[in-house]
Amino acid sequence: MVREERFTVRASQTSILTLGQAKIHNPVSHMCGPDGSVCAMVDEGDRVLVNPYPGQIKGKGEPPTFELAGPRQHIYFDPTKLKAAIVTCGGMCPGINSLVRSIVLQLYYIYGVRNIVGVRFGLQGFCPRYGHELMDLNPEVVQNIHGRGGAFLGMSRGPQPIEEVVDSLERQNIGLLFMIGGDGTLHAGQAIFKEISRRRLKVGVICIPKTIDNDICFVERTFGFQTAVEAATRAILGAHNEATGSPHGVGMVKLMGRLSGFVAAYATLALTEVNFCLIPEVNFDLDGPRGLLAQMEHRLSSRGHAVIVVAEGAGQKFFEGQDLGRDLSGNVVLGDIGLYLKKRIGEHFHKLGIELNLKYIDPSYIIRSVPASSEDRIYTGFLGHHAVHAGMSGRTGMLVSLWNNHYVHVPIELAITHRRQVDPQGGLWRAVREATGQESLLDGGGK
Repeated sequence: MVREERFTVRASQTSILTLGQAKIHNPVSHMCGPDGSVCAMVDEGDRVLVNPYPGQIKGKGEPPTFELAGPRQHIYFDPTKLKAAIVTCGGMCPGINSLVRSIVLQLYYIYGVRNIVGVRFGLQGFCPRYGHELMDLNPEVVQNIHGRGGAFLGMSRGPQPIEEVVDSLERQNIGLLFMIGGDGTLHAGQAIFKEISRRRLKVGVICIPKTIDNDICFVERTFGFQTAVEAATRAILGAHNEATGSPHGVGMVKLMGRLSGFVAAYATLALTEVNFCLIPEVNFDLDGPRGLLAQMEHRLSSRGHAVIVVAEGAGQKFFEGQDLGRDLSGNVVLGDIGLYLKKRIGEHFHKLGIELNLKYIDPSYIIRSVPASSEDRIYTGFLGHHAVHAGMSGRTGMLVSLWNNHYVHVPIELAITHRRQVDPQGGLWRAVREATGQESLLDGGGK
C-alpha cells in the first residue's frame, strides 16, 4: 500500500527543469505594500522537506526537498510575445472553471499576457480532425465561470497522438501550456514534455492535478475533493434518514474512488452515521461469521438499521475472471460493487426470512459536476497563481502541489511513479474504524 513517506525519494528526483535562464525583470516585484516594501519574492534556494519526520531523514544524507512555489525575481517569457494555452482533460471535477479563471486573470492582470487561448474538449482540441477551434480567453470571457459547475472549456477522455499534440503547439506558436487533469493527464503531460524536449522547443508544460479521488502522489489534496466530500455527505445523510425511517432499513451509498478510498473515508468521518465503510485498499468478505453479511445481521438485530458507504473500486475480487473491458482512458472497467452488494444483501436476508428495506444511492455524476465550494474556489485560486508564476519563470515538466502546508513544484515524472492511497495502518483508516465501530470484515479468505 503506497504511502509517500514509505518509499525512498532521492534529492535528484525533485529537481525542476527550466527552458533557459530567466532574464526579464518580474513585474510582480513592482507590487508594493503600504509601507513601501516589495512583494515577497521566492528565493531560488527556498525548499520544503519532502518528509518532515526527523526519524525518516536522520543519518541518510541530504534530505529530499521540493522547490517552493511563488514568484521569482526574473521571468523567462516576454509577456508581450507569449501565447499561453489552457486545456482541461478527463472527467468533470468541481473547481475546474474556478482554476481556469484564476490562470487567465493571473496571466492577464499580473503578468500582462494578452494572448491566452483555451483548448476545447481536452486533447482532442489539438487534433485538426475533430474540428474544435481554440477559444480566445480574457477576463471578460471568464468573469462568471467560477460559480458554475461542469467544464467551461469542455473535456474528453482517451489518449491522442502525442506527436500531433506537439505539432499543434508548434503550429499555433504556443509557448506555455497549462494542463488540468488527473493521473492520465499527468502521464500525457509527461509524454508531451518529453516530445517537446526531443524537438528542442521552448515550450513550457505546467500541470495542475485534478481528481475527485485525491489519488495523486505528493499532493496533499487535489482540488474538488473537499466539494465532493461535502456533496457525498449530503447523500449519506439521505441514506441514513431512509434507513432509520423503515424497519430493518439499510441505506447504501456508492462513492467515487477507483483505487483510492479517500472520498468514502472522509465522507464517513464528516457524518458519523456510517456503520460500514468499504474501500479498495481494505479487503473484506461477505460470507462467514466475520463477513459483512453476518455483521449486518448483528447490526440490524441490535439497532434496527444500518448505513453502508462503498467506494466504487472496493470488492473487485468478487468480479475476478470477468473481462469487463477498458474505458476510453485505458482503465479496466470496474465491476459495479454497489449493485452486487445490493443483490447479495437482499438475497441473504430473504433466505433468513427477514424483510429488508434497502435504499441504494449512487450520486457519482451529481457530485462531480456541482459548483465548487468556497474552500475549493480559494484553493484553485492559489493553484492558478502558482502555476502561472512557475510557467512564466520558465519552469517545465512539473505540477503545482500543496505539500506540508506549502505550495511546491513537483516533477511530473515523480508524481506518476506511484498512486496515493489510504494506508490501512495509518491514522485516517484508524479514525474511520473508530467512527463506524466496524471490525475486520475478513473471514479467512471466504467470499
